[in-house]
Order: sequence, then structure tokens, then C-alpha cells
Amino acid sequence: MTSPETTEQMPDTLTQRIGVLARRETEARILAPVIEAMADAFGREKVLEILRDTIIRLANEQGGELAEAMGDNGSAAFMESMKYWRQDNALEIDVLTQTEEKLEFNVTGCRYAQMYRALGIPELGALLSCNRDFAFAEGFNTDARLTRTQTILSGATHCDFRFDFTAKDE
Repeated sequence: MTSPETTEQMPDTLTQRIGVLARRETEARILAPVIEAMADAFGREKVLEILRDTIIRLANEQGGELAEAMGDNGSAAFMESMKYWRQDNALEIDVLTQTEEKLEFNVTGCRYAQMYRALGIPELGALLSCNRDFAFAEGFNTDARLTRTQTILSGATHCDFRFDFTAKDE
């Protein structure tokens, strides 16, 4: 967050140093008890709805910021940006297709899912991490569309990411 006198935001260099996995664990350890307390006070469904909407908005903004920082919003740049999510062997990825128009891969190993399960909050993990993917992709490239039918965190053997970088809004 910036102060009123500041016109530019501080770049997210911390995440690049520590990796997204460490960031998500730190966020989860702080947010989980706050979310539970707010759910007790205001109702679980309302709190989760606000959380979901906020995470989606932030992911969309972060996708745009990352594309701008990289100077490119194509499929190759998107795949290159995955290094931050893969840091510390956080994701095992099997790339199926990588062209200018399409990027298709399966996540076959996910330490994010393991971490949320170990913390006892897999449902919050889905909101805090998996929930970001669609909005992040659209923020990164407004023509990008993600199709995903399953995730490891929801019990599948892999996450199936299928990006189309030519899907113009009708």
C-alpha cells in the first residue's frame, strides 16, 4: 500500500527473493485465524465471498503489473514468469504445448497443496492460491483465457492448465 504522497507503488521484489511458496505460507498463517475470527463475527459465507472477490481483484492487478515489468505479455513471457511460482521446487510442471497462441501444461506436483493441507486449511488454500489463476492470466494478457478442470488441491492427480492467448472477447 502506498501513502497519499507516493505516486508509484513499491515493486514486489520480496516475492522474487523468497519465492511465492514462502509468501503464500506466510499469508496463510496470518490470514487463516483472521478469516476464522471474521467468519465468527460476520458469517462465514460473507467473509469468504469478500475474500474471493479481493483475491481475484489483486491477482488481476498483479498479472498486469508482472506483464508490464517483463515488457511482454505473450505465452513465452508467461511461462518465463512461472519461475517465481516454481522456486524451491514448489511446482512440478509437464509442458504439453507451448506456442505463441497456446500454453498447455499439467502441474503434477504441488507443494502449495501440501502446505495448505499441512496447515489444515485446504479450502482456504483453494481461495488464496488456486482462485488467483484465472484473473491473474487475464491481468497478464487481456486476450488470455485459462481453462482448468481440476486441481491437486481438490483431490485430482494433477492440475490441467490450458491457456489460449488469442481468445478475444466477443
